[in-house]
Amino acid sequence: MITGLYFGSFNPVHIGHLAIASFMIEFSDLDQLWFVVSPHNPLKEKLSLLQDYHRLEMVRLAIDDDERFRASDIEFKLPSPSYTIDTLAYLEEKNPGREFKLVMGADGLRTFHKWKHASLIAEKYHRLIYPRPGADMETLSRLPNATVVDAPIMEISSSFIRLAIREGKDVRHLVPEKAYTYMREMHFYEK
Repeated sequence: MITGLYFGSFNPVHIGHLAIASFMIEFSDLDQLWFVVSPHNPLKEKLSLLQDYHRLEMVRLAIDDDERFRASDIEFKLPSPSYTIDTLAYLEEKNPGREFKLVMGADGLRTFHKWKHASLIAEKYHRLIYPRPGADMETLSRLPNATVVDAPIMEISSSFIRLAIREGKDVRHLVPEKAYTYMREMHFYEK
């Protein structure tokens, strides 16, 4: 079984995340996709990050009963900050026979060289890259052990949604319904 690992803070999860995940499942060789909710990306600030379990719950609500997807809290159980290479090693140990591929946006490649053991990750794990606005597709096409997936370019972001909520905007159609309801009930991102 081939499983895509879609790492992110999902702060909050939004329709762009689900559109990309759905595209990856339907138009690549993935059998399943796991949303790996990261407690803290060591390359990002933690200022506006909701608590781990709230972000995980919003992902669970967003994917609902879609069998193609799984919300994963695996990095909650590993030492912090979480490093992709450590998560991959742990997942392989616990899931023998399952092949893992990384699902990542082209924007993540700008800092990929800073990841712990980046060259080992690039060598050992195939990366499915989805385009982001302004990505140089020619450069992307030359990446080793990677496939640039012709997925739709999503210009929506979690930071945009957080800002819109702080400004009192209605984002109900940008966040999956059940996750949106949970977010509103908890008054997330309002201040």
